[in-house]
Amino acid sequence: MPDPIALVPLPQSVVWSDGTWETNDPWDGLSVGLNDALPATEYALSISPTGASLTAGSEAALADGRNTFAQIVTGANGAIPCVTISDRPEHAWRGMHLDVSRHFLPVEEIETLIDGLALHRLNVLHLHLTDDQGWRVEIKGYPRLTEVGAWREQTLVGHMSGDEESWTFDGTRHGGFYTQEELTGLVEYARKRGIMIVPEIDLPGHMQAAIAAYPELGNFPEQQLGVREVWGISDHVLGVSDEVFDFLRDVLTQVADIFPAPYVHIGGDECPRTEWERSSAARARMNEWGLTRVSEIQGRFTQFAADVLAEKGKRIIAWDEVLESHLPDDTVIMNWRHGNGVKDSTSRGFQTIIANNEHLYFDHYQGDPAQEPLAIGGRTTLKDVYTAAFSPRKLEDAQEKLILGLQGQIWTEYMPNAAQVQYMAFPRLCALAERAWGSPEQSWEEFEERLRAHLPRLDAFGIRYRPLD
Repeated sequence: MPDPIALVPLPQSVVWSDGTWETNDPWDGLSVGLNDALPATEYALSISPTGASLTAGSEAALADGRNTFAQIVTGANGAIPCVTISDRPEHAWRGMHLDVSRHFLPVEEIETLIDGLALHRLNVLHLHLTDDQGWRVEIKGYPRLTEVGAWREQTLVGHMSGDEESWTFDGTRHGGFYTQEELTGLVEYARKRGIMIVPEIDLPGHMQAAIAAYPELGNFPEQQLGVREVWGISDHVLGVSDEVFDFLRDVLTQVADIFPAPYVHIGGDECPRTEWERSSAARARMNEWGLTRVSEIQGRFTQFAADVLAEKGKRIIAWDEVLESHLPDDTVIMNWRHGNGVKDSTSRGFQTIIANNEHLYFDHYQGDPAQEPLAIGGRTTLKDVYTAAFSPRKLEDAQEKLILGLQGQIWTEYMPNAAQVQYMAFPRLCALAERAWGSPEQSWEEFEERLRAHLPRLDAFGIRYRPLD
């Protein structure tokens, strides 16, 4: 029989049957339980005219089953079609990255995004909490991080291109931050929906907001910086004093306590060495550490962060630039610069998350730039996300096993509010979810037809999305 309901992502096995379950309170009529006979990642959902039953091999699989059930009952209007579903994901990591540093988003808007992730059985929200343009997390003992570092005086208007002389600014103070209590609440909100929040503290680059708050954290403490008002890469990176490492220990320890996830992302991307090359303190430190190249300084930061977080039972995740210096063996690599990088990291034995900018950067245009809201550039369509080969080079079986999963990226330089974030995320996120889940393969046309029937669910959740072409 034809599918009475379009599901996204498509479960591994779906068998619709005749009849409906008549109920106005489906959640109350759902019986739920763990089943040792099922693999840990698998759930089984059955709906008959007399009720619904969900069993799973673990709490995580139960959450996946609940999220599938949510799709089936949303907008069902009292008559729910009968179905038997047997389902499990291909990838353990099915993630979405959200940058709240470039533009701050209120907690309730992040909750709406979490609802959208859960609806599509994604299970990780990677929260980019710190950058040059804003520090967003309260750290006890460092009040200026949020008093000063969380606010920039103005923001660049339009695209950051052409001559600096031509840049204009909005003259409006922008910022905000999350208290530790708010973040603890957000973690719990996400947990109830089957989503793990992984925090990111980007280091040792992308730290201008922190250095603006505490100049002694920089390489030239006599220089008072402001929080960065333009995009791009700042040359202002962390200095190498004991004070800096004490600061990092405090920040990472507190962040590890707020977020129970077994990972903390430490950034590691786009870290210019200009200031270290000019700094006599950095030279002295290199001698003390027995280093011969300035580039090796970053490896010290990576190792330090890994050691601090290991004391808290956490592993580090980092962007793929960290492959250029010494790394702890259990580092997880987030591959963003090019799909070919997946082969590089896995051939060195590192677990890897595919997050490449060619297909999974949702700050790119979705269509003709002349018809779309301002974006950073590039063009990544819904069809690209659904059909792309994420790793162009053939991987060995052992390398394939090191791929943890997939993640979409939302960088918010050109997304000033939640409506714009949602427009850029959806419906590309639907295609990402399908790929991350490992749904049975369909043609692009079949997926598009299923997606069209699925979009009213986004309306029901109050999610603003880009209409299909």
